[in-house]
Amino acid sequence: MKPKHLIPIFLVAALFGTPPARAQGKLNLMASTEDLASIAREVAGDRAVVDSIARGYQDPHFVEAKPSFILKLQKADLLVVVGRELEIGWLPPLIQQSRNSKIQAGAAGYLDASLNARILDIPQGLVTRAMGDVHPQGNPHYWLDPENGKIIAQAVAGKLSELRPSDKPYFEQRLADFSKRLAEAEQRWLAAMAPYKGLKVVSYHRSYTNFADRFGLDIVGYVEPKPGIPPTPQHTLDLMGEMKRQNIKVVIVEPYFDLKTPNAIGRDTGASVLVVPPSVGGVKEITDYFKLFDYDINLIVGAAKQAGAR
Repeated sequence: MKPKHLIPIFLVAALFGTPPARAQGKLNLMASTEDLASIAREVAGDRAVVDSIARGYQDPHFVEAKPSFILKLQKADLLVVVGRELEIGWLPPLIQQSRNSKIQAGAAGYLDASLNARILDIPQGLVTRAMGDVHPQGNPHYWLDPENGKIIAQAVAGKLSELRPSDKPYFEQRLADFSKRLAEAEQRWLAAMAPYKGLKVVSYHRSYTNFADRFGLDIVGYVEPKPGIPPTPQHTLDLMGEMKRQNIKVVIVEPYFDLKTPNAIGRDTGASVLVVPPSVGGVKEITDYFKLFDYDINLIVGAAKQAGAR
């Protein structure tokens, strides 16, 4: 027997109107990396739930596709990607399998964060596999320049405002606050690095191009003979010889690469080998975009002082 006090659902709708779907509900924002997620959280505030696929301690070029990622993408209102083919090896199949029409490439809920960013290392001429894992559209590690961080935040704010026009003033206020704090922090970082402008370093992969360009480092060589190609004995010997000739005392390495060859280079040349995370979450202390630069710059300044750089 049905309880007599229950009102049929069609009468509820007729009396009170049908509530709009997900009215005032939080947007679901997925980012391909923790860096984009951190910036998005600054802009979205409490109006969105923000998550990322790749973790900061992972190589973002190579992420294992998991069924849980498809489930997250199915629920997303907005997907923010690094672009420049960084995620080309793993993200497109996940997007396709999610069957979420809102976040397919070109849809309203898909944002390529690189479109207005300052992109370096754009190759000229024909790109072939013989050149290694060269990105034809330029270096995708552009978030390591805080000026690009501001541009990414602007793009996220614009897209969130499109999806939720009633919250546009809120997103614009959050963007202005983030941009102001980031500009102030950037001045602090530039001041810390200023005494070491032109410091010559070697890096493992080409992750730090934008960082070096912004903060005055001179990357004179790479542990990889070509992008994505593991170090060879001859290349390593040549690199060590060059480091001795130029008195290079700092090697920076991403946390997901094997330290065997960098440590051998350090022993032979007397250089400090620094594990410098290029992403939020690369180590537990780097919990947001600001702490990423705090951590990395402190590491490099400390090594520069130890090397006697002026």
